[in-house]
Amino acid sequence: MIPGRDPALKLAIFFVVLAPALAVCAQSPAQPKSAAKTVSKTGIPYLPDNDQAGPPELLQAIRARRPNGKLLNLDRMLLHSPNYATAWNTMFGAIRNKLSLDGRLRETAIMAIGVLNKADYEWIQHEPEYLKTGGSKEQLAALKQDITGAENDGKLFSEPERAVLALTREMTKNIDVSPATLKRVRSLLNDQQLIELIGTISGYNMVSRFAVATGLEVE
Repeated sequence: MIPGRDPALKLAIFFVVLAPALAVCAQSPAQPKSAAKTVSKTGIPYLPDNDQAGPPELLQAIRARRPNGKLLNLDRMLLHSPNYATAWNTMFGAIRNKLSLDGRLRETAIMAIGVLNKADYEWIQHEPEYLKTGGSKEQLAALKQDITGAENDGKLFSEPERAVLALTREMTKNIDVSPATLKRVRSLLNDQQLIELIGTISGYNMVSRFAVATGLEVE
């Protein structure tokens, strides 16, 4: 009998040589899950996270605000326009780090905007920031379930937080703010904080709209 045609020999060769190789292939996906995405959900390409993504001074300023200096997908999208990315980084750097507005109120507004505008990217990016300001997972669950319900929940949310939620909802959904809501917020914040809160809500509505329209995905 010709050895090459021996069924038993063929089976032995499979288990000794081919089976381990096939097992390795099965365990190794073509593209690791951790690999950086190159194109957003809407088909707009992300710029690579390297020194050629933008002007050195701009990249340095953006990386200084990011964990481990790694560009977010948001940055990799914005850097298609360096001038726009510069203005964006300056404004949001000020909102996050240079205002007198309490961080908890700022992040409460941002989380609400993420829900109201169905901006998952914004929500996921700011969830840990909300917790850092002292917010709880129970509060996050309430916000995600129903903003109006959270507005009326005096057990989970303080009066300033509920007033911020009311202002955020009206600015985001109605544009117009009712005199009663504005009066309520003004009774809790001074004029500087009020303007900073209105500016923060306006700014992060822009973030959510940008994230949704460009199809940003979580890193």
